[in-house]
Amino acid sequence: MNSTEKNNATDQEIDLAMVTDKLKSISGSIKKSIYDLIHFFIKKIVVIGALFVIGVGLGVYFDKSYKSYDTQAVVVPNYGSYEYLYSKIELIDSKIKERDTVFLKKIGVKACKNLIQIQIDPIIDVYQFINISPEKNFELLKLLSEDGDMNKIIKDEITSKNYTYHLLKYTTNKKCSEEEILTPLLKYLNNDQYYNKLKETYNGNMLVKIKANELIIAQIDGFLNTFSSQVGIGSKNDKLVYYNENTQLNDVIKTKNDLITEIGTLKKDMVSSDQVIKKVSCISNLKSKGYIRGKLKLIFPIFFIFIYTIAHSALGFYKTQSKLSQNN
Repeated sequence: MNSTEKNNATDQEIDLAMVTDKLKSISGSIKKSIYDLIHFFIKKIVVIGALFVIGVGLGVYFDKSYKSYDTQAVVVPNYGSYEYLYSKIELIDSKIKERDTVFLKKIGVKACKNLIQIQIDPIIDVYQFINISPEKNFELLKLLSEDGDMNKIIKDEITSKNYTYHLLKYTTNKKCSEEEILTPLLKYLNNDQYYNKLKETYNGNMLVKIKANELIIAQIDGFLNTFSSQVGIGSKNDKLVYYNENTQLNDVIKTKNDLITEIGTLKKDMVSSDQVIKKVSCISNLKSKGYIRGKLKLIFPIFFIFIYTIAHSALGFYKTQSKLSQNN
């Protein structure tokens, strides 16, 4: 082995020894810190015990005293009123946070002092979104997904606002009825002149379409009755009845069925679109399940003990540094 190889081997042994010593030093520091912490808790057991009892007591009190309840309503924004709905909810939420009770009372909210927040989120249903306009919406999703992740596109704010159903959710500090909050909110949201004119025009067009379809169906029925009677006469006279293939009787019957289906769809749409913002369902006064709600009895004692430990350590550090400064 030459001198260079001997030097490299020696350097490696020195580096390994330094790493080993460093690890031992870190391990010793950790053990000392754990020992100091245990010693501190034993030494201050009375103070820590008192803080724990106080924390649990305050936590139980606040858990029982400060409850909140969620009301969730599924709504449908009709006539393209998605942006209108979201902007109005954002406005109302800002008024709640500002504690603007004058505005809330003006729009009819009776329990305005009990409102904590309000929000609206889309109910993501991509299949329903595609069914609204199969060719158009499916091609749109395909086009958008080419430049990004499909899941992100589906949950994107712009895309999600175009879903049919949306969840309107507000939180109160006590149980409140729908008549106190939700009913006046919906009345306020539905009191928009522009969208109400759209509603009247839309429903008027649907009525015209229904009447036109019913008239065509009556004409088809007349044609079918005439054809049926002619067939009956032909059979009584024992004469052959020839039917012109170009009349396409099956297509006539299919057209009638399609018109009946369309009338049913139009009537269903009129039921669901009789309001600008249509309430579908509502669940009131669900007990809120926040991250800390109901857990303050555990959070408070841990928080108090943690603050006391930090404060004691900071004070000890200050005293040590102060003595070192005086000695220097």
